[in-house]
Amino acid sequence: MEKQQTKIKERTRVRLEEPRRFRVILHNDDFTTMDFVVMILKNVFFKDAGEAERLMMEVHKKGQAVAGIYPKDIAMSKMQKATRMARESNFPLRLTCEPEEL
Repeated sequence: MEKQQTKIKERTRVRLEEPRRFRVILHNDDFTTMDFVVMILKNVFFKDAGEAERLMMEVHKKGQAVAGIYPKDIAMSKMQKATRMARESNFPLRLTCEPEEL
């Protein structure tokens, strides 16, 4: 008897998605100076002077503002860097990171 060979190809479906993005949010407090917030926005989040001023005023008036939207690892890194700079300058600046709404 002859053996019959069969070829079976298995297909694996790979579902690619863009990585989830996270918003880095600056929160208002009564002690961190406006100049320091502008400096953080320019040096950590790479905002130009006009955008940094606008965001700083939004934080001041509304209580918070989104500094940027990034993949999680970048968002966490920027948040940690800004927090470290604030603590080194004795400011209680608070930043949070939350998933961007779809």
